Amino acid sequence: MEDGELLVRRGGEGPALLLIAGGTGSGDSYRALAKQLSADYTVITYDRRGHFGSTDTTTGPVPVSLQADDARAVLDHAADGPAMVFGSSAGALIGLDLVARHPDSVTTLVAHEPPAVHLMPDAGGWLEAAAEQVRLARSGELMAAVTRFADAIAGAALPNLPNLRLPHEADWIRLFDRELTEFFDYLPDLRALRKASTEIFPVAGEGSRGRYHYQPAKILALELGLPFTELPGSHLAPQRNPAKFAAALKELLSPDL
Repeated sequence: MEDGELLVRRGGEGPALLLIAGGTGSGDSYRALAKQLSADYTVITYDRRGHFGSTDTTTGPVPVSLQADDARAVLDHAADGPAMVFGSSAGALIGLDLVARHPDSVTTLVAHEPPAVHLMPDAGGWLEAAAEQVRLARSGELMAAVTRFADAIAGAALPNLPNLRLPHEADWIRLFDRELTEFFDYLPDLRALRKASTEIFPVAGEGSRGRYHYQPAKILALELGLPFTELPGSHLAPQRNPAKFAAALKELLSPDL
């Protein structure tokens, strides 16, 4: 890329499968999941621009469309043609935009708990909550912002420790300062997704029922006329229950394996 470099990892054997990270954008967050999948797929991961091993020379907000262009650049570099894609949380939004604008790059997309709150009837409250998290982070109260962010996610609440040290602080700052508003403001292009030849699976974890990151997948499935699938675990199941999650993911992607 002209405006930065992406750290890409590739391993395993079989058809190409790109994993797009949410949260603070670390491709290594999928290390255990990739290990479970590598016997059946060539697994590709990357650090999102400006996070961890990837660089970014741009300034200001980072739109979802730019993140999707990055994902396409990774596929162009590391896959031999169209590939399967899995994205969780913000990574699912990036995957949806990738399919909407570059459908020929993706054969199958599994969109796990995309926080597309604009699809929800109570979007206003969630947008206000995100705006408050951004305000806190920008005013120097980063831990308060992260705590509110985590408390809203099934299974992600932080322990109540007075001296808890936040790892990867720079990546959290970037998420709140340059990305979070873009993610929450993003509305998937339903018309383009309906026209795409890509097979799309909107999915959410059974442990996420009732949370804001569960409902958009159900609404997306209805809007696209597709089945909605529950997978094991909750929002962080790809990281915390990699063996069980990988088995369910393989059943979606390659039921004949």
